[in-house]
Formats: sequence, C-alpha cells, structure tokens
Amino acid sequence: MEVNKNNTGKPASGLNLFVGFIILLFAMANFYFILKGTYGKFAVADLFPNLKSLKSLYESKKQNIAILNSAYTKNLLPDGSTWLEDNLKTWKKFSSNFNFKVDEVTDQFLEVNDFSNYDLLILPGSKSLSDKEILKIKKYLEQGGNVLATSGTASFSSDGKWRGWNFFSEVFGIQFSREIKNDESIKTHTLKGGQPVTAEIPAGYALNIATWDKPIAVEVLEPRTIQLSYWYDHKNEPGLVREEIKKSAGIVCGQYGKGRFVWMGFEINSIIGSIDHHVYLERLVKNSLNWLARNPIIYVRDWPNDFNSAALILPYVEENSTSTIRFLQTLKRKKIPASFVIDQEQINLSNEILLRGLAQYGELIPAIALGYPSDLTDTTGKVFDFSSQYALIQNSRSELEKISKSKVSGIFSKHGLFDRHTLSASSFLDFKYLISDSVNGKSLPKNIILDKKRIVVMHKSNKDDNYIIKKQGLVDPEYQFYTLQEDIDRILFEGGLYIYTPHSDCQMIPEYADVSSKVFDDLEQKNFWIVDASEISKWLNMKNQIEVNIKKMGSSRVRLNISNYSKNPAKNIEVDVDLSVKVKDILMSAEIINTKLPRYKKLNDGSLLRLTVDELKPNESRIYFVDYNN
Repeated sequence: MEVNKNNTGKPASGLNLFVGFIILLFAMANFYFILKGTYGKFAVADLFPNLKSLKSLYESKKQNIAILNSAYTKNLLPDGSTWLEDNLKTWKKFSSNFNFKVDEVTDQFLEVNDFSNYDLLILPGSKSLSDKEILKIKKYLEQGGNVLATSGTASFSSDGKWRGWNFFSEVFGIQFSREIKNDESIKTHTLKGGQPVTAEIPAGYALNIATWDKPIAVEVLEPRTIQLSYWYDHKNEPGLVREEIKKSAGIVCGQYGKGRFVWMGFEINSIIGSIDHHVYLERLVKNSLNWLARNPIIYVRDWPNDFNSAALILPYVEENSTSTIRFLQTLKRKKIPASFVIDQEQINLSNEILLRGLAQYGELIPAIALGYPSDLTDTTGKVFDFSSQYALIQNSRSELEKISKSKVSGIFSKHGLFDRHTLSASSFLDFKYLISDSVNGKSLPKNIILDKKRIVVMHKSNKDDNYIIKKQGLVDPEYQFYTLQEDIDRILFEGGLYIYTPHSDCQMIPEYADVSSKVFDDLEQKNFWIVDASEISKWLNMKNQIEVNIKKMGSSRVRLNISNYSKNPAKNIEVDVDLSVKVKDILMSAEIINTKLPRYKKLNDGSLLRLTVDELKPNESRIYFVDYNN
C-alpha cells in the first residue's frame, strides 16, 4: 500500500492535515467577509458549485439596449431624408457613452423575436409601427421591460396610414393636446426639478428646442404617469397658467404593467442653444436611461427640510412710509421673514427711523439703477461702465449701512439691468447675492464664481403687483390673488424660487392688505421654504459645493460618496437616493468605523431614500453603504 508523503518524503501526519483544513476554513471565511464587506449580502450557495455568480460580482456587466431603426417610419419620410439616421446616431452615441451595450434592431426583429433580454428598448421618432410590434412592445412592458420613446410613437400603421393616439393613451397614460407650430423657430421647454429623471438639472430650467420636427404637447390622464415638463410660455402666451401647464406636458415618465417608460415630445437632435442646454440634455438622457434600466440615482435636493420650493418676501419701499409700516406689522403678526428693498432715492437721513425699524426685522437691500432702460418694461437698455457701477454700488451700500446701522449683503438691480461688470463689482465688494428686477423665466437662482468668490443671482420669474395692478388693471383683490397664485402653483411644479415683491404704493396699501395675507397663507399651506435672501444665498452656496455619486455593489447594496469641496463646513445636507426598487429593510453603514451615519427616511413605497448629513467639514468626503431587502 502506498503511503502519502509530504515534500520531505516523510509521511503526512493527521495533525498537519487538520491544521491545513483549519487554515483553509479561515481563508474561506476571510474571503467571504471581504466579499460581503464589498458587495453586501449574497447567498453563500452562489459561490458553489461554479464561479459564475462570483465572476458577476467582480465584473461590471454592461446593460443591453435595443434601438429601433424603423423602416416603416423611414417610408413616411421624404426621399433622401437622413432624419431617422441622424437621430439613431445620437442615441447610440449617448447610450454608449453611458456604458450601455447597444444593438440596432429592425421592425421585423421586434415582430418575430423575444426581446425580453434587453434592459431597455429605445423608439426614436418611431411614428410608424405595425400591429405586431405594438402587441410585442406592450407584452415587453407588462413583463417588466422598459421603453424610451419620442414624438408621435405608433401614430401611423406599418403601411403609413393614420392610426391615431390610442397607443399614447393606453401605454403612456397621456392624451394628445397639440403639435407645437413651427411658426416659431425656437420653443422653450421648462423642466420640473427634484425628480430622478431631472436630477442635477436646475429646477425650472428651460431648454431651447427647434420646432422643425413639430414637437408634441400632451396632457397626463392617469396617476401612474408623472409630468416632468411643460411647453407653455407664461411670459408671452395667453391663458390660465395652471390649465396651460397641465395641457402642455413635453416629457412624462411612469409605469405600464411591471415595466417603465419615459416619453419625450421632441427629438434630442432638436436641442439648440448654448453649451448649458447640451450639458443639461446629456444629464436628462443619462438620468432617463438609468431610471429605466433600474440603476440607482443620487442628487442633492434643491431645498432643505423636505421643502419642494422656496419663497422670498421682498417688499419694495418707495415713498409711502405709512403703508410700509402697516405691511411690517402684518409680517410680524404672521411671523413671515422678509428682505426689504430700499429704492436708492429713499436712502437718506429723512427715512432714518423707518430704515432702522425695518432693519430690526429683516435685512435691507439697496435698489440701484445701473443703466438706462429703453422703457420701463424693457431690459435692453444701456448698462453703465464698470467704474460707474462700482461707485454706485459702493456708495449705496455705505449710505444704507450708515443710516440703518445694519450690514448690507446684496443688491437689487432696478429694471433688471446688469452685466458682467455688475457681477465683478459686486464680487469685489464681497456681496453675496444680486436680485434682478426682471421676469426672465428662470425660477432657480444661479451660483456664479468670479475671482474665486461666489455670488448668487436671483431672477423674478413671476409677475409682481406693478404688472398686475398698473399694467393689467386688476384692482379687484380676488383677481390679484388668483393671478399671484397661478405663479405660486407654477413655481411649485418647477420646484424653484417664488419672489413676492409688493410695492409701497401698490399691494402694501390698506385696500390690498388682504392679498398679501392670502399669499403668505398659500405659501405656507403649499410647504414653501420662506426665508430671507441671505439664507437662500447661503444655502445655495453650500449646496453647489456638494458632490455626490453612487455605485451599485451587487444585487442589494449601493455605495454612496458625499463630498464637500468648499473651504467652509456644510450642515444639514439633504440628498435623495432613488434605488429604483421598492425596499423593505434598510441597513446603513460607513466605510470608516465610528463615522456618524446620516438620518434617513423611506419615501415612494421605499424606492426613495432621503438622507440628511449633519455636517461635512471643509474638503471632507464620506462613503456610506446601503444594504436592503427588496
């Protein structure tokens, strides 16, 4: 009989075998805990009897996307048109850049084959589809597939005959409203902020879209579908704001069966304008693909403490001191914070008592004419040169601080006239914010960096009392409030900043006192964050210096990285994490032991986590792990 020997030629003892077995067990346990520490929960049985599941843990598998090249749709186009090929090329480029594996498929492929192995199906401009394709796409969605579609999907049959909007209504839960006429070469398209699909895009941002493709506006019919944008131009188009927004959706997302969909009423090749438009388009597409592919999405919330919008009360003080005092009493009674705009003509010693009284309640902001407007409703006039603006801003602040005995942190640009010289002068003088007296449609303030300093620019995107009373002639308080409330609801939809600017000779007078009270009540009932201008500036400065990213680690773990890249501490940072699956149990941990964990709560049936990080020191980063059951 042959005897087992070790490499010395001596028989192997039972003790050596036992020790070797123990070492092997420790090695396997150590290996298991390394995997668990990196990838979270997984079944031990997945490691045996093959390494397929282990390999999937280590390798980053690309998700599969099918993009339809529809010959049926191509037959609708004029001879020689490259419209469909151009759109396909752009979608392929975006999908590949975002680490998806892309296959181009045909109408016949969808009609004949099972395409459930694809994580996502893109239908770019696929206006003409066959009945077989429609049935297969519905089945794909019902069983958990995901679809991204643009324009009038399936509105024509495979032989080019008009089919109608039945596919829209049944699958996307929307109703056709109208085609956007191409009598305007460019149409603005306003996005709703604070959603996974619009993550890291400013609330109320308006994309410029060329109308040569005849974009489509729709109305959402069912609660399973979420409206993410609107076509209505509240500055230039007539109509009731709420109704027009409701009937002019241009992007929606939702669920059909077990599957998800995103529909866009325009082609992505029709986005035109500055580099910002293309940057935010790229984010929109990336978010849409990730949301549909069930990948986690993370973003810093625009406003703190669960507020979905913010409001700035900005009384404008001109000549009538009596009405200003009465308005101040209303603010005190309702405990509403405010920032007072003081017209440059009123910054003098004769108003010392009034200015000091206002400064005891809220901050003061000088209103300065920094140029000559073409007329009182135009913002295209001539702006003064740098030296003149610098002197005006410096002198106005100096006088206002001297009289009121309070610090001045921002300026108000009369007639909305300002330029880069204004921002440079304000930054050099260490102002924290600039408020523009013009309605430009952007409801989220912009953070601008000049000479390594940050200044927040706030634009009014809503009508004020001067416009409502003096231009529209609405003297009835009920009509005034309704008009103001329409803008409140619009900005609530967008998730931006509402700026209420009653003037001392308009809505501050006793006859209209009830209007302001109703505005305050409406803002509070709709959960607006009502603070002064400095608080808004402070929050946005902090928010814009926080960076977040997320990575999926295995089937039930995500890794979060939250960093503060400023020289100042950041406190009470609110971050939304869309896990894309409904989860039950949550276990939060940190990469470094004894790191304080964020507070969190589950929303949207557990698919959304809202985290609050107590504080991040300057240049500090934290890594958290979220383990969950779904």
